[in-house]
Amino acid sequence: MYVTSSKKLTLAGARRMMDTVTAGAGKAGYAVAAAIVDAGGHSILVQRMDGGRFHTVHSSTTKAVCAASNKRPTTMKGAAGQSLDTMHALGLALAAGAERWTAMEGGYPIIFDGECVGGIGVSGANWEVDDQLAREAVEAIGATYKI
Repeated sequence: MYVTSSKKLTLAGARRMMDTVTAGAGKAGYAVAAAIVDAGGHSILVQRMDGGRFHTVHSSTTKAVCAASNKRPTTMKGAAGQSLDTMHALGLALAAGAERWTAMEGGYPIIFDGECVGGIGVSGANWEVDDQLAREAVEAIGATYKI
């Protein structure tokens, strides 16, 4: 076979995820930025809450792209899931491109029926809250973050 059918995340799905993030962040008292990308790492929806710091737009986008690319949550592990020390984590980010890879928590792939349709990244709270908000957003549309 030379072609295949694939699933795509819709703007409606991205909006539902964004609403989940902003509601949760507001309730927790944080002004965050969130980015939702398609399976190729292209932006579908990027939003920064009022009062959010401007650098969080870049951080959330990088988390989303990294999660979609690796098809796993962003952590201090390498692309193959290996443990990394700080020097190797920085080296991997430089090798992959500063906009393509991060070791910061808060990024999750968006998986439907075993197929990655995109990624979400959240930045602006502490790492536990960023991580929780991104995970809850994935679950809000009936997706998972595990292949």
